[in-house]
Amino acid sequence: MNADATIRRELGQFLKTRRRQLTRAELGLPAIRKGPPGVRREEISYLSGVSITWYSWLEQGREIMPSRQVLDALARALKLSVEEHTYIRLLAGYCDPQLLSEPSPQAAPAHVQRLLDAVGGYPAFAIAPDWTVAAWNDAYAAFYRDLSKVPTADRNLLWLIFTDPYLRELIPDWEFTSRRHVAQFRAEAGPRLGQPSFMRLVERLLDSSEAFRACWESRDIERFASRQRIFHHPVVGELHMDQHRLAPSDHPHLRLVIYTPVLTTDTPERLRQLISGGPGI
Repeated sequence: MNADATIRRELGQFLKTRRRQLTRAELGLPAIRKGPPGVRREEISYLSGVSITWYSWLEQGREIMPSRQVLDALARALKLSVEEHTYIRLLAGYCDPQLLSEPSPQAAPAHVQRLLDAVGGYPAFAIAPDWTVAAWNDAYAAFYRDLSKVPTADRNLLWLIFTDPYLRELIPDWEFTSRRHVAQFRAEAGPRLGQPSFMRLVERLLDSSEAFRACWESRDIERFASRQRIFHHPVVGELHMDQHRLAPSDHPHLRLVIYTPVLTTDTPERLRQLISGGPGI
């Protein structure tokens, strides 16, 4: 399947999933006694003003180009969130061309590495658009592990979350966090899902993790938001950290993730002990 066909299929499956998740009561439709529950294509067609043929072709991933007006009408009919509405627009090609052409580097520029090193008291790393971990500092190596010892093909945040047993122990709310990561990855990837590196990663995860498959098939979409995290570290115990994410203005495709300790807890001291006490885990 080529990249364009992959994106059309993703758009169709996303629309179908959201239609099937709607209840008839949400749309003010009467309950039905016979047939499958849920909202039918014909009803979304009526509510959106989009012809049933056109809407059916969209769900089927046919080679058609919906207008912004069609997508906006479907977003209203399907009661999509702002993030979900943005996502279908991206899939349909209404996005910055750089989103399609930006490379996915295996290593961050030197000045990005220097920045990560400069915040050496806090675990920090950089990820590429496909969530390849492109750089990290010594504090992150102490907090998690020295990723230079991880095979290059496995040095991907999403892959590690779903395949590294250590991370399941480190993250007490792993089920919630892993699902949230998949929703954020999908929202950010958008039309890049048709690019080879993204397709390889997703196929590899689908083959390797039932938990990932369940998250992926839900087609949830979520925007990144800074939040407080709790980690159960095997050496220093419970760490309460604020998670932040930044983008360098000259390399906006990179994302820098930085963990800072919550000052109202004993995490600052525990983190200092961890970083000064030695080797990565």
